[in-house]
Amino acid sequence: MKDIVRDGDQVLRQQANKVEFPLSEDVQKLAKDMMEYLEISQTPELCEKYKLRAGVGLAAPQVGVSKQMAAVLVPPTEEDGKPEFKDVIINPVIISESVQAGALTEGEGCLSVDADVPGYVPRHDRITLRYQDVSGESHTIRLKHYPAIVCQHEIDHLHGTLFYDHISKEQPFTAPEDTIMIN
Repeated sequence: MKDIVRDGDQVLRQQANKVEFPLSEDVQKLAKDMMEYLEISQTPELCEKYKLRAGVGLAAPQVGVSKQMAAVLVPPTEEDGKPEFKDVIINPVIISESVQAGALTEGEGCLSVDADVPGYVPRHDRITLRYQDVSGESHTIRLKHYPAIVCQHEIDHLHGTLFYDHISKEQPFTAPEDTIMIN
């Protein structure tokens, strides 16, 4: 947790730089370390042991590196135990998005934001995402509901946006009509 940059640091409000391939050893290590953080943070006994906050996504700017890269680990919801989505997304671009909005009933949190900022964060319920993995291979995938929201949150970090920028100042618990509320 000590390496995670906190709200107020300029790097969180900057447009991150594209990542060049092949990846340097430093960038490869950063990708591995970010995913490892998420894996450890989602293991309750290790989370407690290392005094971590659980996370499902971690963008490079959150560890002080202005690069378009984020680790995403959405835990499983089914019995097969496979994560809903797990990868390091590099140079990600949302190439299409649903008109239908989606928002988390609990609101969103962020490893870089210590304060609890209440309110709904309306996002697109479904997205088509294009990105490169650590080997440079391109992927185009469709995500919906929670995985789509997590990826949009992480991609926002790459463009200097924090989740609370999307919360209505006047009516924080108002979402667009027909918003799919996700638990």
